[in-house]
Amino acid sequence: MSHDGVSRRFFFFGSLFAGAVPAVGFGTEPSLKALGYKSPNEKLNIASIGAGGKAASDIAACSVTENIVALCDPDQKRAQGMFTRFDKAPKYADFRKMLDKEDKNIDAVIVAIPDFMHGTAAMWVMERGKHIYCQKPLTRTIFEARSLAQAAAKYKVATQMGNQGYSNEGTRRVAEMIWAGAIGNVTEVHAWTNRPVWPQGLQELPTPEPVPATMDWDTWLGISNERPYSPAYAPFNWRGWFDFGCGALGDMACHILGAPNMALMLGAPTSVECVKQEDKSPYTYPKKSVIRFDFPARANMPAVKVFWYDGCMEAPFRPEGISKDEVLGDLPRKRMANGERPTITPAMMAGMPTPEPDWSKEWERGIETDEQRAEAEKRAEEAAARASTSQDPNARLNANVSRMISRGSNGSLFVGDKGYITAGTYGENARLLPVEQMKDYKFPPELLTRSPGHYRDWIRSCKGGDPACSNFSISGPFTEWVLLGTLALRFEGKLEWDSAKMRVTNNADANKLIKPTFRKGWQFS
Repeated sequence: MSHDGVSRRFFFFGSLFAGAVPAVGFGTEPSLKALGYKSPNEKLNIASIGAGGKAASDIAACSVTENIVALCDPDQKRAQGMFTRFDKAPKYADFRKMLDKEDKNIDAVIVAIPDFMHGTAAMWVMERGKHIYCQKPLTRTIFEARSLAQAAAKYKVATQMGNQGYSNEGTRRVAEMIWAGAIGNVTEVHAWTNRPVWPQGLQELPTPEPVPATMDWDTWLGISNERPYSPAYAPFNWRGWFDFGCGALGDMACHILGAPNMALMLGAPTSVECVKQEDKSPYTYPKKSVIRFDFPARANMPAVKVFWYDGCMEAPFRPEGISKDEVLGDLPRKRMANGERPTITPAMMAGMPTPEPDWSKEWERGIETDEQRAEAEKRAEEAAARASTSQDPNARLNANVSRMISRGSNGSLFVGDKGYITAGTYGENARLLPVEQMKDYKFPPELLTRSPGHYRDWIRSCKGGDPACSNFSISGPFTEWVLLGTLALRFEGKLEWDSAKMRVTNNADANKLIKPTFRKGWQFS
């Protein structure tokens, strides 16, 4: 399609597009028009609720350019690395105490703790007028997601959800390719992940064990009712339990479904249904599942079916006529000759943009193969085996998780009436299928401005710049429809969804799970 064709097609999206991305674009220059914001040349004072696990990389990324002034984690052992690195920052187990005592010293807060505590922690942060970066999924329940989006508008703070794909070049390329008509009208999307890499499908509650001396278990439980401690819950396996996490959907859907959400301007679905699941459990998410979301027509876009698959060792759907030699979704990870990953630079840690391959040249070289993927998995196994002898339990845990993550497949596939597009976890390596078509393909003009990098996008917004690309006005509604999938896993049959009223119209029991209960002392405004 010609460039003029792109513009005409884009024009007809009208007001629908205005709700898909910030009206001023992604990552434009700071305006400093809001009173009370810091100068872009000053450093933010950032506190973090969570210091171990994913919080560690969030803290490290923000510390490249900003000040880390306070840390909070009820698990001292898990947080020890960051506690030691930022030894002068005050340390807390309970974020409520940190927010009270450090209020005047804090400009912005990272929230990177288990899913079930995102909503309360984020609300407490925004009520105090602090900017917030909250890991994905934004919340564990739909009510909390909507409440946070409303609170962000009320308190006028800078917000960002931790789904890096929304900051990626690849996600924008997918959108622009589809808007340019590269594959015609998209009526189907297939998205998949190799998660879970933690136990799911469990049929019994775990045997209680003594609480580790380094953990404040009551504080870790937060809004949840009291229960005995077990390592089956913390520090890592919480994600598989209904009460604490959102399963594979919570871990990966806000990444992998980011490109479909942006490109197809999905809004809210009309229904969701669990098509298939293995090892259904009364306590945890299943080992594997297939979920279907149905979205209505939007402006000049037709109705679309979105299929989500988890527990995948390979792409679960391959269009007729697409050779088995075509790699769908993620390309095999590149490793150095000795099997190690390339060095992580400060710029990479800060979430700076990374270049996308030139697919016209990539086609000439040939796409990396499944054999290379297998070799990468083999090397990851070897690295995990070496780490298994470590005296540090965190090192053993991280090595085991890395090994499991290296297995299987992640990605998305768009089905149009004129062809197919596949992309990786974060929308990267977007390409037509068969990939031979990329030899002469010219990417359409850039309609979306580019992000300066995931964390930089948020930091700049905190200092008076335009809204971050996954601010809560966008990530809130996105999280809502993803979380409908976690509801569908709990019930038989299709759930009909009324987004305006925030209710399932054909299942009263499902509506009981839209809002969580809150233990006394952990109120949610």
